[in-house]
Amino acid sequence: MKTDESENLDLIWGAKEIAAVIKRDERKTSYMLATKKLPAKKVGNLWVASREELRQFFSNSAAA
Repeated sequence: MKTDESENLDLIWGAKEIAAVIKRDERKTSYMLATKKLPAKKVGNLWVASREELRQFFSNSAAA
């Protein structure tokens, strides 16, 4: 059975969706994205983040 590559990549598209995943408001998340405080990249006009990279980022932050 063939799986969709985007499911394997586990990407989150857009500041609003990223905000929902990290449980922050969109404005704060947009600021964090713009100032590169989150592991994400801009593709065209949309921010994109890996769910796994966000998970690791916050796990490492909590341990520090």
